[in-house]
Amino acid sequence: MEAQKGMAMNRKSLDTVPRVFSRTVKNNPEKVALRTKKLGLWHDISFDRFYNQVQKIGCALVSMGFEKGDAACIIGDNAVEWVVADLGIQCVGGVSVGIYATNAWQQVEYVVSHSDAKFLFVENEEQLDKWLHFRDQVPLLKQVIVWDTRGLTQFSDPMVTTFEDFLEKGNQELQQNPGLFSGRGEQVTTEDTAVIIYTSGTTGPPKGAMLTHGNVTWMADAVAATNKVYDTDQVLSFLPLCHIFERLFTVFIQIRYAYTVNFVEKPDTVMQNMMEVSPTVGYAVPRIWEKYYSNVMIKMADADWFKRSVFRAALKIGERRADKVMHFLPVPLYLQSLFYLVDFVVFRKLRERLGFERIRIAYSGAAPISQEVLRFFQSIGMNLIEGYGQTEGTGVTTLSPEGRVKFGTVGQALPDTDIRIAEDGEILVRSPGVFKGYYKGEDATAKTIKEGWLLTGDVGEMDADGFLKITDRKKDIIVTAGGKNITPQYIENKLKASVYINDAVVIGDRRKFLTCLIMIDEDNVVKYAQDNKIQFSTYRDLTGSPEVITLIDKEVATVNQTLARVENIRKFTILPKRLYEEDGEVTPTMKIKRKIVHERFADIIEGMYQ
Repeated sequence: MEAQKGMAMNRKSLDTVPRVFSRTVKNNPEKVALRTKKLGLWHDISFDRFYNQVQKIGCALVSMGFEKGDAACIIGDNAVEWVVADLGIQCVGGVSVGIYATNAWQQVEYVVSHSDAKFLFVENEEQLDKWLHFRDQVPLLKQVIVWDTRGLTQFSDPMVTTFEDFLEKGNQELQQNPGLFSGRGEQVTTEDTAVIIYTSGTTGPPKGAMLTHGNVTWMADAVAATNKVYDTDQVLSFLPLCHIFERLFTVFIQIRYAYTVNFVEKPDTVMQNMMEVSPTVGYAVPRIWEKYYSNVMIKMADADWFKRSVFRAALKIGERRADKVMHFLPVPLYLQSLFYLVDFVVFRKLRERLGFERIRIAYSGAAPISQEVLRFFQSIGMNLIEGYGQTEGTGVTTLSPEGRVKFGTVGQALPDTDIRIAEDGEILVRSPGVFKGYYKGEDATAKTIKEGWLLTGDVGEMDADGFLKITDRKKDIIVTAGGKNITPQYIENKLKASVYINDAVVIGDRRKFLTCLIMIDEDNVVKYAQDNKIQFSTYRDLTGSPEVITLIDKEVATVNQTLARVENIRKFTILPKRLYEEDGEVTPTMKIKRKIVHERFADIIEGMYQ
């Protein structure tokens, strides 16, 4: 049955990326669009300059035979050049395809070949080396463009050019044919594919989800209709740009609402850049929020008795208030007054040290977040909310409106979005954000979209207020030997709330009891080992230490007390190795690939049942 309809949105129609972008530039030519840090200094780029570079890239592509519907790939860390190339491709009717910078060359070859890419934009020597491994296997590729040429001064290849030279080529074309760029943009329709986003591939080879211009422009308005976006907003771009989560905030919502995007220097300077920028809108995958949470809790555990006592008292007040607010209950005047006091004395300073003092609203997405972590941030006065969606739905299906965050849910349907709960509990979605289909994947598309409904593969339920609760992935639900249905995600999220546990995989399908593979939070466990004089020399030594096993056993026992007996973890094993994307064990957004983990550690799993 149909469970929820999102409110109608007051909008004219679906639009295209070139039209949206050109309107925004026309209305905000001198406003700062992008900021990037080089040699210790932040540099501003206006919308007018931004647009001019996009024009040049688009014209350079067209001058080399780039036709409407052709694809071009981009690989590299977040940078101005990444976004300029992305929009240059889309604005002349091309299809932009992002590739994770961490992908091995074989994975890069797969995407470049599968997408029939004609051009490849790469960040640096490292990414160029990947192309060299498969250059003879992709005959459709015409040109490789490099934007960071350090280490390549002696390199020469007729197929490779620099970003600067490519811009100059586009500039010459633009001078000779001033109407070329706008003319190509006018030919783009809302049904044309804007981007192909390759899914992380937790269960097999990545599939290329085709998102149209109508999909991405509608989503920008739908997110803003739920939680207002201001042109004075500042965001920090650091998640992979080829993922729809980052692409929405850095590109699609930004070119519609004209706020400023700040690019991190490099992936490992996120926390430093966060403090420098102090964004007004925050967003990250759960692993990032969980890391911030565990860092705070560990540091407070090391503080002196007075600071520790004050923080604990303040946090209790914050939690009491958050529990009221997140269940739509009135907050008594005395409690609100106490919160104002502890916020001024404790939480305000904490948010400043994290770079969160200006955050008006923050989002967690791409994977489920521990409810304890979500509650913590709400308790310290930061409006962190969880959204829900998938690439095939252009990233967002439900979101909590500001001031209407409900504990244990992922919000309400976006405007113009229908949600239906199927007989087996699967969540079905129908909206203007539902994708066009998988590129070269008619069979997979037919299994994913039925009668206009997107089959999400997630299981959930809707409450009386229209808030959606996700219980698990349909394929991950465990049926024990006793016939009990268990949702492992619920248990795993409780375990991940521990500052010593980074991730967990619950096992028990057709088994007599549940077991678990534990991935420790290395930083926090190493600190615990040092504080308690536990000797170790390798990661394996650390995870096999009796004291560390006892530490994790206590954390598991604490979680077991909150669960029904059938949900209790009877045995666990700490994995003796780190999980790496390069080994195929996790996705680029740090989601565990269960099937791979089950196969790799089959002996350990069987050992827990003997």
